[in-house]
Amino acid sequence: MPSLTITVVSDVMCPWCLIGTERLHQALAQRPDVTATVEYAPFLLDPDLPQEGADLRARLRKKYGADPDTMFGRVESAARDSGIPLDFRKVKVAPNTVGAHVLIGKAAEKGTQVALARALFQAYFLDGKNVGDPTVLASIATAHGFEADEALALVNDEQERAAVRAEAADASRQGVSGVPFFILQNRLALSGAQPIDVFLKAIDQALAQA
Repeated sequence: MPSLTITVVSDVMCPWCLIGTERLHQALAQRPDVTATVEYAPFLLDPDLPQEGADLRARLRKKYGADPDTMFGRVESAARDSGIPLDFRKVKVAPNTVGAHVLIGKAAEKGTQVALARALFQAYFLDGKNVGDPTVLASIATAHGFEADEALALVNDEQERAAVRAEAADASRQGVSGVPFFILQNRLALSGAQPIDVFLKAIDQALAQA
């Protein structure tokens, strides 16, 4: 059975990352003969966010100088096309996602990284939870191999947080300017929330090159 390693560079607060990773998993479901290992790497869309986060709409209005609801409509439409009931009326906060990335990184050791990453996307975009809140993060993490106290300690550990910031900055230095960004077999790169057929072609190409 062919094997494939896919690194997903993403941020929990990025709606296109939610859509892109779901499309990736939908593509992999069409290749049941492939054993895929999906790994997550951090990216910080807004590294200057305060730890408590900020009002999402005010932050976007300041950054882009436009009404964010127009942007939301386009993303919601793309999400619905992929079977994701995204409703930005539920999403109020631009969260500081460093703590979320700390937990996603540590979840690799527990074998729950993909499930936790998907749970965090769902909590933020579908349930409207603040995934920058340590208490919210700990609650979600307990379903994915963490004790609540363990998760809280990791989220608040400044060394762990600094390591995430450094890894995200390194991704930027290596040329990742936007997310989601996918690296297949450490050699084939794919940027953006591509259609499923594009993911399928990339999977087949990566396997052929291997």
